[in-house]
Amino acid sequence: MELVTTFFDSWALFRDSVLAGTVAGAMLGMLGVYIVLRRMVFLSAALSQTAGFGVTLAFYAQIHLGIPALVASPSLGAIVLTLGVVALLMLDRTHESGRRDAFLGLAFLLGSAGALLVGTRIVQEIHDIETLLFGTAVAVIPEDFVALLVVAALIFALHILWRRGFTAVAIDPVDAQVRGLPVRIIEITLLASLALAISITTKILGALPAFAFSVLPAMAAVRVAPNVDVSLVIGTLLGAVCGFAGYFVAYAWDLPVGASQTLVGVALVAIVSSVGLVARRD
Repeated sequence: MELVTTFFDSWALFRDSVLAGTVAGAMLGMLGVYIVLRRMVFLSAALSQTAGFGVTLAFYAQIHLGIPALVASPSLGAIVLTLGVVALLMLDRTHESGRRDAFLGLAFLLGSAGALLVGTRIVQEIHDIETLLFGTAVAVIPEDFVALLVVAALIFALHILWRRGFTAVAIDPVDAQVRGLPVRIIEITLLASLALAISITTKILGALPAFAFSVLPAMAAVRVAPNVDVSLVIGTLLGAVCGFAGYFVAYAWDLPVGASQTLVGVALVAIVSSVGLVARRD
């Protein structure tokens, strides 16, 4: 109890960081439901690592090439590379899972290796690079928090308006096409919104929590929810819990924030799955 009191007594010091994790977790927890339903979990991993590579390239361009920060923005670098991966993925119209997984594996490895290699050439920003790769962000600057809020608000608004279309395509794209829905446009919009959400989360919190938020809450939600709409609500709530509780765990036991948020997500999957299993037996 004393630990909780101390945590909230110091709330002003890390308010933006905790709320950033909560907002990012809620946003990606909702988007992750579609990814889990489409069996494209590896997409989230590839996009988070690609976003990290984009951020490191932006830092490199600023420091070694003298490109102004306004042009070589880390956020812009993350967005451009993640959208590039989505664009290349959508060019493949065969929908073969083997080819898709191979491409995502290539993007994941390229992003991981590229971020590590370029990061070793950026001594001035080494702390930011380590934060990006391992999700050890303790503080979030107000400007980044505001940017995250704007992106989250836009994505939630879009997905509320297009909920039926996204749900139909996630469940059965062939049936959605037969019903006359613009499946290609819906898929592109869905993946673009995921890329945008992961890129800004990776830039602010790191690649590890971005991947965790986009997979673990959705896995738990899909296991227990009776339909997609309920899954979206549960995924959003569990994602927010991952972001908030993960930071509290990191504060309480002096642990890396990203790893704590990830482990909280794993614990939620185990708990929710156990509860669901017991409920089905009854």
